[in-house]
Amino acid sequence: MAAKTTPFKVFSGTNSRYLAEKICQSLGCPLGNMKIQHFSDGEFSVSYEESIRGQYIYLVQSTFPNSDNLMELLLMIDAAKRASAYKIIAVIPYFGWARQDRKDKPRVSIGAKLIADMLSVAGIDRLITMDLHADQIQGFFNVPVDHLYGSTIFVPYIKSLQLEDLVIASPDVGGSKRAGSYSKHLGVPMVICHKTREKANVVGEMTIIGDVVGKDVIICDDMVDTAGTLCKAADLMMGRGAKSVRAIVTHGVMSGDASSRICASALKEIAFTDSIPFDNEKCSKAKILTISKMFADTIHRVQENKSISEQYLL
Repeated sequence: MAAKTTPFKVFSGTNSRYLAEKICQSLGCPLGNMKIQHFSDGEFSVSYEESIRGQYIYLVQSTFPNSDNLMELLLMIDAAKRASAYKIIAVIPYFGWARQDRKDKPRVSIGAKLIADMLSVAGIDRLITMDLHADQIQGFFNVPVDHLYGSTIFVPYIKSLQLEDLVIASPDVGGSKRAGSYSKHLGVPMVICHKTREKANVVGEMTIIGDVVGKDVIICDDMVDTAGTLCKAADLMMGRGAKSVRAIVTHGVMSGDASSRICASALKEIAFTDSIPFDNEKCSKAKILTISKMFADTIHRVQENKSISEQYLL
């Protein structure tokens, strides 16, 4: 009897190939053959080196800086549509521009809505992503959005640390909902850091709401960019009598001097996922947790028309 053909194929952009290979390993399927040709003026073209006609196509690509990652994904979507793929599913573990989700001052763009429109026009039929900076971005799309949560990875990790005096902390008021979910699920107290910003990526004053004396604090957030907020919060908490301070962050953007800033801070450890590539030799305190199995399970469930809500811990 002839072997059953795989009803889907997985392809990857240039900078997310490391993750796509691990996803395919979990799925037990090969990574699709695709060629991205670069030209001397900076342009590039995408071509599929195998037939994808009538197939479910999963395109793995986080849209972290620089913008080439987004442009690659858009060209991958367009090429798949023109090659008669049956369904095109964008797998975007880190959805860039998500911090631009509203008009917070006059005469600014809503970048997240623009990116959603570009992906829709290019031709996606579904989006699979994780820990959007703002949940309402799901409403920017007119296609199904499977929004996964980093808590699926982090809760087992927190439990493995076996901290006796655990406290969950939010680095700002905006992240209190996320911290509250961890606090409730783990049955531990929560504290909140209240901060003001002088300008983007620059933290002004910060105060702590709650008791951290003698506690093992874990700060949870959706992303770490310059690490200014995390490091200031950790230093402040240790100054207030905390026993230890760690951080769990879904997306390790780690721009600028973030690595050296974390190494010099009171943070004992920072754990984040491999949604964005990071060389942890740059930061001895960094621990990388893979999301490949979670995304592989989601792809399998989508293919089998099964619920993915069973994956959510919080």
